[in-house]
Amino acid sequence: MNKAFLNLPRLHKQVIAASADCVSIPLLVYFALIVHLDTFSFSLLRANFWLAAGASVIAIPVFLRLGMYRAVIRYIDQEIALAAVYCATLTTVLLAAGSFLLAERPLGLAPAVIFWISAILYILASRFTARNWLTSRGAQAKVRVAIYGAGEAGSLLARAILPGNEYQPVFFIDDNSQRVNTTIGGIRVHPAAQLERLAREHQISTVLLAMPSISPQQQRQILDRLASLSLIIKVTPPISSIVQGKARVQDVRKIEIEDLLSRDVVSPDLQLLSVCVLGKNVMVSGAGGSIGSELCRQIIARQPKRLVLLEISEFALYRIEQELLGIIAEQHYDIELIPCLGSVLERNKNTMLMSTFQIDTLYHAAAYKHVPLVEHNPIEGIRNNAFGTLALADAAMKARVKCFVLVSTDKAVRPTNVMGATKRLAELVLQAYARRGSQTRFCMVRFGNVLGSSGSVVPLFRKQIAGGGPLTLTHPDITRYFMTIPEAAQLVIQAGAMGQGGDVFVLDMGEPVRIADLAVRMVHLSGQEVKTKDTPHGEIEIQYVGLRPGEKLYEELLIGSDVTRTEHPLIQRAKEAELEWPVLNKLLEQLDDACSRFDHKTVRSLLQTLVREYQPSSGIADHAWTRRETVPLDLLPAQLGALRAVEDPLRMSA
Repeated sequence: MNKAFLNLPRLHKQVIAASADCVSIPLLVYFALIVHLDTFSFSLLRANFWLAAGASVIAIPVFLRLGMYRAVIRYIDQEIALAAVYCATLTTVLLAAGSFLLAERPLGLAPAVIFWISAILYILASRFTARNWLTSRGAQAKVRVAIYGAGEAGSLLARAILPGNEYQPVFFIDDNSQRVNTTIGGIRVHPAAQLERLAREHQISTVLLAMPSISPQQQRQILDRLASLSLIIKVTPPISSIVQGKARVQDVRKIEIEDLLSRDVVSPDLQLLSVCVLGKNVMVSGAGGSIGSELCRQIIARQPKRLVLLEISEFALYRIEQELLGIIAEQHYDIELIPCLGSVLERNKNTMLMSTFQIDTLYHAAAYKHVPLVEHNPIEGIRNNAFGTLALADAAMKARVKCFVLVSTDKAVRPTNVMGATKRLAELVLQAYARRGSQTRFCMVRFGNVLGSSGSVVPLFRKQIAGGGPLTLTHPDITRYFMTIPEAAQLVIQAGAMGQGGDVFVLDMGEPVRIADLAVRMVHLSGQEVKTKDTPHGEIEIQYVGLRPGEKLYEELLIGSDVTRTEHPLIQRAKEAELEWPVLNKLLEQLDDACSRFDHKTVRSLLQTLVREYQPSSGIADHAWTRRETVPLDLLPAQLGALRAVEDPLRMSA
């Protein structure tokens, strides 16, 4: 019934409320007379009929004029008390004056006072009763929640969600002992230590975190405590946004693992962010990828003159282009956005692009990054990651690009897989180019995993949890560094601004995280329990499937110990071994030839020669190579020769 009422047009609801008042106000007049005279008779009712009827004629316009019918019943609060006093006072004064002038029996002082008091009580009682009825009728369908934080934010949140259809606040939780055992809006405040018991007793599955003023570190401490309780934790939008109508209560979101792993924010150096971007012509390779797209967002915010997007995936390019166009239109930026489909291996085309659009700064984020896939397709990984960087660097030099920034990875440090070795080889290429002398400043920025990227384990775990498990982990002791994508992109831009030529910048990634702990936290945050021998009732099982080809138990950020700090607290400059260009160039030519011949043994040998720290943790995993015995050996040389005859002119034209 309340749902049908809520679906009525606004005017119909106002008519119903006015009709109820029209009937109730005359009864209050009779009530005042009966209490004053201490008697009841039908003759009394007949004698004062017009006085009672006149009360409605006066009260309804007064209520309408003072906005009593504009208030949304579900959202009224204590502030309505003042409006009730105004309405009752004006109605009483006008009724008394009218009765004195027109009625045979004027309303006396005592009955007027009784009517005034009863009118105030009626207005408040009728409105709050209606509010409670409207909000409580759907309470069974609501999610029963506890609100963590009984301060102003928690109080405003409770008032905001009570009228809605999503949540039913049952109790508050707070760490402040002075608030414990108090009542806010009829909801009791309990200490945090009792949350587990109270959640079980009151059948609470969700906790809303309403503490906007605490630091990220304090929030993580609270979340760490809550994560072990297998409750769904949600963080609310800023309360000011709800109050101002900029956000809805429905905008509360689940706490994600990013909230637990994120670090205290270090304010960016605005000067460093702007040096290579503001008013410049900027190009991003791999613009549609996880890092590349965030780099584009950060660059747009610093207002370059022109931004060129280089991306090999049509869909990824379209998606980031549309997003950036929306930002440009919304912020009224004067930025030329140029989407370009193409590969980093297209040397001549990229030289033309950079020259035509007079590129000042190039952020090279295009790469194959998925370790197992590159391990199974090593030649493609070498071509794209190493030779792609070589081709792009050569194009940048010819086009006189001022700054070239390579996005590297911690897997380039003492690599055990092809992907890491190719990224270290890309670093060696840029170091050698920097020593050759040119107008282009080459530098590289090395960091670990980013949360939420296409190759991250977090989206995989999230999908597996949604499917009911199991979660697949490679090893119980495997650890990784993590950083949010926005923070990584911001630091890449700042590091690039500090480059002098050949610099290897290393980002401070904080403490490494055990992936097994990460998995358990994500299960708990989903409101479920991990199934183990100690908790056989758990819903999600964790299975260990063994390390994949080329995978390391832990990652490193530095090859050696020669590292110096920079002007930014989270960026270090590493000094590491290099290869002179003549030596490097000769080995690269041999590697290119071996790749063309699909000679995986020679490819691996040359890769180990080029990247001295490369120690493969498994045998050659290329799918075609491992099944080469199915190809007749007498046909293999002829096939390879035919392939080379087609490939060579293509490479030369590129």
